[in-house]
Amino acid sequence: MLKQVQHDKNMLSLDFIKKNKEKVIEAARNKNREIDVEKIIILDNNRRQLIQRSQKLREERNVLAKKTVDDQVKIRGKEIKSELKNIEDELKGIGKELNKLVSYLPNVPLDEVPIGKDASGNVEVKKWGVIPKFDFTPKSHIELGKYLDIIDIERGSKTSGYRGYFLKNGGAILHFALLFYTFKKLIEKGYTPIIAPAIVKGFTLFGSGQFPWGEQEVYKLNDEDAYLAGTAEVPVTAYFSCEILNEKDLPKKFVALSPCFRKEAGSYGKDTKGLYRVHEFWKIEQIIVGKNDINEAKKLHEELQQNSEQILQDFGLPYRVLLMCSGDMGEPQIKKYDIETWMPSRNAYGETMSNSIMGDFQTRRLNIKYRKKDGKTEYCYSLNNTALASPRILIALLENNQQKDGTIKIPKALQYLTGITTISNK
Repeated sequence: MLKQVQHDKNMLSLDFIKKNKEKVIEAARNKNREIDVEKIIILDNNRRQLIQRSQKLREERNVLAKKTVDDQVKIRGKEIKSELKNIEDELKGIGKELNKLVSYLPNVPLDEVPIGKDASGNVEVKKWGVIPKFDFTPKSHIELGKYLDIIDIERGSKTSGYRGYFLKNGGAILHFALLFYTFKKLIEKGYTPIIAPAIVKGFTLFGSGQFPWGEQEVYKLNDEDAYLAGTAEVPVTAYFSCEILNEKDLPKKFVALSPCFRKEAGSYGKDTKGLYRVHEFWKIEQIIVGKNDINEAKKLHEELQQNSEQILQDFGLPYRVLLMCSGDMGEPQIKKYDIETWMPSRNAYGETMSNSIMGDFQTRRLNIKYRKKDGKTEYCYSLNNTALASPRILIALLENNQQKDGTIKIPKALQYLTGITTISNK
């Protein structure tokens, strides 16, 4: 039986913030976030003083309780009760303000993360595959989808609205084949298969670091405290919330399949046509909960990276790997790789996978700990990686594998799942 612990809301510990004040300020600046560390420290000092004052009053009250009750003792007893009530009210107010301020502190990146304000600061660390050269004018996935009757964006928009789509015929078959191939491959690598819920409570979004920064991207349902997750990272990372795990059982590795929903509110006007940026899609996510050990976390990070790269290599899709700079990585991340896959219609690489070390940022929010051999407990580390997201991956697969006659050659790795070698309109 796993022991549960009470939930707390410290993200970066207050001790860490005080000891590394300049580092925390610099990290926020490099992630383009405004914070007020001075106010956090002042509030925490005030809180500590009030707690000390409260303890002294309680000690005095215990001494009074042993005295003979007279008018003086009664008067002082009432004064202490009133003072304690005022202190408790003040502590509640300080606690609320302190939690809010600390919740907006982004995580501190590792030293090897390049400093940059935006995507221009990302560093390309690897390229794989050969970009295809066509002896004909290649079609976009939109044109291929219409010609082959495998993607219907017009009727998708009619029935679903902005960024809606239908996958049909060979497109639907290929979509499921991609997901199952990836799911199966990671299960064979020892990852625990899990189908994750898309409807989640607010604490899971706060815990993963989606809230408060990305709240505008999340669909809120009519039910109280119910949202649609944009990735299985959200529910699966929260799977162990408020629990103490055993060190010998770590790391916990999951391969999670789930539908995903995103408003894409921050990308208005971008990629409005096609399947690159849609409101709903399917994703296979790799999630790891491990020990509080940065060296082990780096090894697991590279393992996740290798898994994703192998999947693209199995499909023969050319890609590049970027080490993300401070200004183009999320608030919870301490190190992040992105994989961009070649998309002929864009004449550029497009993001298909992200791979992140979160340190203990998420686990502090979700209060996920493990008990060490010496009996002490520590917060776990968490990592996550997009193994595959569809239909976005279809853009690369369809466009890179198109033939002169408009057909699509199915990668050999997928042919046993699709039952076909080619998608055609015949």
